[in-house]
Amino acid sequence: MSSVLDRRPAPAVPGPRPAAPRRRTRVLALPEARWALAALVLFLVALPLKLLDAPVWTWAPLFAATYVTGGWEPGWEGLKALKDKTLDVDLLMVVAALGAAAIGQVLDGALLIVIFATSGALEAVATARTADSVRGLLDLAPVTATRLLSDGGEETVAAADLKVGDLILVRPGERVGADGQVLDGVSDVDQSTITGEPLPVAKEAGDEAFAGTVNGTGALRLRVGRDPSDSVIARIVKMVEEASETKAPTQLFIEKIEQRYSIGMVVATLAVFAIPLAFGSALQPALLRAMTFMIVASPCAVVLSTMPPLLSAIANAGRHGVLAKSAVVMERLGQVDAVALDKTGTLTEGTPRVTGIRPLPGAGLTEDTLLALAAAAEHPSEHPLARAVVEAARERRLPLPEALDFSSVPGRGVSSTIGGHAVQVGSPGRLLPAATGPEAAAVAELEDAGQTAVLVLCDDIPVGVIGIADRLRPDAAATVAALTELTGRTPVLLTGDNERAARRLAAEVGITDVRAGLLPQDKVAAVRQWESERHKVLLVGDGVNDAPALAAAHTGIAMGKAGSDLALETADAVVVRDELATIPTVVGLSRAARRLVIQNLVVAGVFISALVAWDLIATLPLPLGVAGHEGSTVIVGLNGLRLLREAAWKNPVRGGAA
Repeated sequence: MSSVLDRRPAPAVPGPRPAAPRRRTRVLALPEARWALAALVLFLVALPLKLLDAPVWTWAPLFAATYVTGGWEPGWEGLKALKDKTLDVDLLMVVAALGAAAIGQVLDGALLIVIFATSGALEAVATARTADSVRGLLDLAPVTATRLLSDGGEETVAAADLKVGDLILVRPGERVGADGQVLDGVSDVDQSTITGEPLPVAKEAGDEAFAGTVNGTGALRLRVGRDPSDSVIARIVKMVEEASETKAPTQLFIEKIEQRYSIGMVVATLAVFAIPLAFGSALQPALLRAMTFMIVASPCAVVLSTMPPLLSAIANAGRHGVLAKSAVVMERLGQVDAVALDKTGTLTEGTPRVTGIRPLPGAGLTEDTLLALAAAAEHPSEHPLARAVVEAARERRLPLPEALDFSSVPGRGVSSTIGGHAVQVGSPGRLLPAATGPEAAAVAELEDAGQTAVLVLCDDIPVGVIGIADRLRPDAAATVAALTELTGRTPVLLTGDNERAARRLAAEVGITDVRAGLLPQDKVAAVRQWESERHKVLLVGDGVNDAPALAAAHTGIAMGKAGSDLALETADAVVVRDELATIPTVVGLSRAARRLVIQNLVVAGVFISALVAWDLIATLPLPLGVAGHEGSTVIVGLNGLRLLREAAWKNPVRGGAA
């Protein structure tokens, strides 16, 4: 792959890559979150008063308010579900909480209410974030475009009003207004939002340009080739929406059995109350036995079997720089059995760096003098490759000679006068198209190694070649090996970059399955193919072009440092510190959490079964029933908190606990 250095100093030169502005829904803007927070605060105020045996009038109203604020919404939703002949755990929990309060166990019922209100709030936040991500993507699409008229004039129109065949002008620094073909002009275009390529791509007559990509310093004239509603960026919007809607419902393990458990518990409670009455029992003993049954059979311990391990895992992961957005995400991470990785910004750092310096024989230059010469010529430019050259010179602390008469030609390179000599830096194919000497060999060597070759001329004589590449992350190979061991399958590389660069990098990290040159819809198709084969795919990416696949995958993780806003919002988890090695670690932590969930469910099941059997076969004293019920709750809660320990964060890349 080759590129050019073509920035010129002009007011229109664009700065860093534009990012979509955040359009996040505030958490407290959601009614579910406000009610859950109110219930939690009231519970935390009432709890110490109750435990310290304060007068009833000090804590009873607070607990009552907890029931109302945290319970009315799930109760209402449960009643609506009941109207549709569906019985869910939400309604059951509200009834169990009220039943507990009716026989004096106010604290138990309030705790149950707070747990379910918080769970509902987390689900509402996750749903809102998905909607935010889709709205944020719309900001990448251009709002207006400059349409050229048949009489030679021009007009500014809404990009949505463009039609196939219209001619548009894209000035330096503007976003391309529509998908189309370049008719004339030469420029570099940053199309990383679409393809994920790390460097701007040279565009000239005959090349295709995409709506939403950012033009460089040259002006381009395009013929619109697609209706704006069918542009690549518009299709990304549709794909994110569709993938978010069709993704499997977010359910915790225990929620999958809620319907059967709910119906069974209600039927059993009614039977425990009605059967003794039918055989002549007095009302009060029958009611007490039924209420005791409801307390000991209520799934408090079952609920706590699931949440503490997952929440502990979330807290531990967050402490080490991985943000899992919900307990559902933490649970799903442990289910993955296939991994797909993006290239640029994921396996690589996403920033071009000088990787090779080749002074040519007879030029009389060392590596340092060649680099200083090129950096002096490039210094006024803001092209990514120019910045890489200048940064490399700064890292070596090289003094830069004074450069005069700087100029840049799009598609060719830059030129300056340094020490009375004309120095040119740019694309080998444009500066010296018929090269056959040592310079051609040096260019071929660097490009065969997957680097971008930059030729340096002094007074029209080749004096050296500089190689630039996006550097591999230091822990990439070890991460790929760890993910292979965890899933039993080698990860797959999905990238919009060219085939040669992708395969070279894949070989370095041990990946054999490479899918290169992919557009966003191609990545989604690959993920859906694996999902159709019953694989649970973990996709790791960072760019806008990864967002549809992140939404479609069983679980998506975004790299946080250079990740686009859309990728960060769409992904289920974010690697905040940009450490690739944390990905296999958090997958392993999720699997540990799932094992603890199963252990807790067994413990809870044993306690519930024993207490229920005691209540049915003999007469279980209510205090003993409550003690057994609360004891099982404490046991499973403490067991789940084990994942808060530092030793639970076992990094397979570095070995042992991180």
